[in-house]
Amino acid sequence: MQPKARALVVMSRSSFEAHFDQDRLHRLADLVTLDEPCWTDSLDSARSRERLARAEVLLTSWGAPALTAQRLAAAPRLRAVLHGAGSVRDLVGPEVWRRGIQVTSAADANAVPVAEYTLAAIIFAGKKAPFLATDEQHAYGGWGSVTGYGDLSNFRRTVGIVGFSRIGRRVVELLKMLGGTTCLVADPYADPDEVARAGATLVPLAEMLPRVHVLSVHAPELTETRHLIGAEELRRLPDFATVINTARGSLVDPDALAAECAARRLFAILDVTDPEPLPADSPLRRLGRVMITPHIAGSLGTEIGRLTDHVLDELARWVDRQPLRAEVTAESWALNLSA
Repeated sequence: MQPKARALVVMSRSSFEAHFDQDRLHRLADLVTLDEPCWTDSLDSARSRERLARAEVLLTSWGAPALTAQRLAAAPRLRAVLHGAGSVRDLVGPEVWRRGIQVTSAADANAVPVAEYTLAAIIFAGKKAPFLATDEQHAYGGWGSVTGYGDLSNFRRTVGIVGFSRIGRRVVELLKMLGGTTCLVADPYADPDEVARAGATLVPLAEMLPRVHVLSVHAPELTETRHLIGAEELRRLPDFATVINTARGSLVDPDALAAECAARRLFAILDVTDPEPLPADSPLRRLGRVMITPHIAGSLGTEIGRLTDHVLDELARWVDRQPLRAEVTAESWALNLSA
C-alpha cells in the first residue's frame, strides 16, 4: 500500500476556520498525511520551511502568501497546489508550471453565489426595487404613483452580459427562468456556438448597448478592459437601463456612471467599485439610483463550505491519480481565465 502524500494547508487563520469544520478536517486527514497543526499562514518561518520541504500538495485559499521562486525552491517535493478560492493570479507564477506542479482553482464553485447574486440583482433591477425602496416620494404610494423609473417588469426584457466568463455563462443559464428574456453576450473571445447553446446570442458590444434593459459585467480585469464600460458606452444605453457590476470595479468608469445616474437616466447595482471601498465623498454613495453592496456576491459564510468540498474532491482525484476537473494551465493563467 502506497504511503499517503503529505499535505499542508496554507491560508489565513480566518480562512482556515471558515473552510474546515470537523467533518471536513476528518475527510482531509483520511486523504493525506498532515502535520500538527495542519495549517499555516506563513511560508517563511523556520518551522513552516521545514513543513514546506516535506509537502507534496498545498491546499490554499485567501491569505496564502504568493508562491515565489524562493518559496518554491524550499518545496522540492511539491507536486500540486489546490486553491480553495477563485483566482490564482496573485498566488502562482510561471515557475510553478516550469516545475510541472499542477494547479487547480475553486473558481467554478465560487461562481455559483456570484451568479445567484447577479440573477437576484437583474430581477430587482427589472422592478427597480432597490431604488424605489429609498425613494420616499414613491415608496408608500403604491405602484400606480411611480413615475420616472421606466417599465417595472421582468417579462420580455433584454439582458446584456459583458464577458462570457464562467460567471457570465452561469448567469445566461439562470436567466432561462425569466419568461421571454432575450440574452445578448458581448465577448470578442467567445465561441458563438457555445453562447447559443447556453441560451444567448453573441453580438458586438456596440450593437448590444442600445438594446438592453440591464447590462451585467463579467469580464476579466486586464489593462485593456479598464473602463470597458466608459462614458461613451453608458451614453449608448437606453433610458432607465440598469448597470450591474459583480466582476471588478475598474471595468466601469465610476465618474461617467455617477453622471448618468445623477442625470436620472440610468440605475446601477454595484458589488464592486473603483476604488474599493469608495471614498466617503464619492458621488455614487449619495445617489438614490445606485445600490452598493460591500463585495458580498462571492462565497461567504456557509457558501465557503462549497469551495472546501470542491478542493477535497480534487484532492481525492489527485490522490487516485485521476484527471483534475478544474486545472489551471499556464495558458489560462496568462489570459487571466482563472479569475
